[in-house]
Amino acid sequence: APQFYNAPSCPPILHNNSNSKVCSEDAVHVAMTLDEQYLRGSLAAIFSILQHSTCPQNIYFHFITANPSLQSAISHSFPYLTFQVYPFSDSAAEAVRGLISTSIRFALDCPLNYARNYLADILPTCVRRVVYLDSDLVLVDDILKLSNTPLGDSVLAAPEYCNANFTSYFTPSFWSNPTLSQTFADRKLCYFNTGVMVIDLERWREGHYTTKIIEWMELQKRLRIYELGSLPPFLLMFAGRISPVDHRWNQHGLGGDNFRGLCRDLHPGPVSLLHWSGKGKPWVRLDSNHPCPLDALWAPYDLLKTPFSLESSIDGITVKVVKVWTEERNLSGINNKIS
Repeated sequence: APQFYNAPSCPPILHNNSNSKVCSEDAVHVAMTLDEQYLRGSLAAIFSILQHSTCPQNIYFHFITANPSLQSAISHSFPYLTFQVYPFSDSAAEAVRGLISTSIRFALDCPLNYARNYLADILPTCVRRVVYLDSDLVLVDDILKLSNTPLGDSVLAAPEYCNANFTSYFTPSFWSNPTLSQTFADRKLCYFNTGVMVIDLERWREGHYTTKIIEWMELQKRLRIYELGSLPPFLLMFAGRISPVDHRWNQHGLGGDNFRGLCRDLHPGPVSLLHWSGKGKPWVRLDSNHPCPLDALWAPYDLLKTPFSLESSIDGITVKVVKVWTEERNLSGINNKIS
């Protein structure tokens, strides 16, 4: 990726010491996880964030990973990026694995998928606010707008979806238990996607929310009160208590459902962030030469694009056609006949 520079209007961040940027009030903090399976998506997400930011040099990335060697991939692709890598140790992963109950998709059961529960413990205490992002998304707007979301008295902010079938995220045994179902008393039950969140880490720490989420996960192991991985504990803690964000900041579900990953269209309205949540991932579908239409919007940010080559012989001359994904959609018709 090229180097990205701040606009003249960006506040300067002084570098008097090693902690000046990470502790600066003017820095935009972004937290993501890194693993081998989603690395290609992570790089695309980072690239999109930088490309659409007014103040890219003021962004500080925090990467949590079980494989610290992935740091070299970040450094190689983004030589000018300011970031820090935090190891999600074997002991931490093992402790989380003991709390995970199986869900409908294997990827949701990965311990690193639960790292968002521990951001307040992992990140430096001087970091007061962070934007947490999944690896299967791209931004087409300035992340500063999302980071500046007013939180009011809430611990976190995210787009809400109040028309979703909220009850389906929890088992009948949960709803039939008066003590458990009382958890949502006097709360408007709106689903939100944990792949895009603005979190007040100070309030999180003061409220001991990591401990509270762990307690729900321990109860889940005993009673099986919910489905779908790491999402329900967040719903139990925060549904109906978050600061709402415009839906443009999480056009989610572009990866289809969790079983087949079928193609989907955008939701009505403007778009600032496209999120391929669900089973289908754009890099997998592009490589298989069976992309969905919206995958063409992800392709321009793909720094690890895999070219497709086709060789044919015409009058003794070998001709090689190389297909590289661009924003155009008319590249899928290459066949064995070269004209």
